[in-house]
Amino acid sequence: MKWSIAAALAVCVAVLGVWLGGVRIIVIQPIGAIPDGVTAIIAGVEGPNFVDSPDAICNRTMGGVSLLCRGMVAARIVNQGYIVARLPYSETLFRLTGGPFRDD
Repeated sequence: MKWSIAAALAVCVAVLGVWLGGVRIIVIQPIGAIPDGVTAIIAGVEGPNFVDSPDAICNRTMGGVSLLCRGMVAARIVNQGYIVARLPYSETLFRLTGGPFRDD
C-alpha cells in the first residue's frame, strides 16, 4: 500500500515537473512543406497546451487556419524552445489538440 502511494506521488511530481518545465508535444499535420507531418517534443516553451498544434493555436486565436498563421506559430514555438525529439506524425495526437482536421 505504501509503495503504491509513493509511486502515485512520484508520477504526479514528475508530470508537474514536466508541465512547469515547459515540455510540450506539438503535432504538425502533413502539409506541402512537411508532407509526412511530424510530432515534436519541445522543451522551454510556454503558452501552448500540453498536446497542441499550430492549427489548433491558429483556430483558437484567429478563428481559422491559414498557411501564414500556421508558419508563424510553428516558427515562434521553435524559436522560443528547443526540440527534444522528433517523432512520426500521429493522427490520434493531432485530434487531441482540438485543431480542425480533415477526413480523407
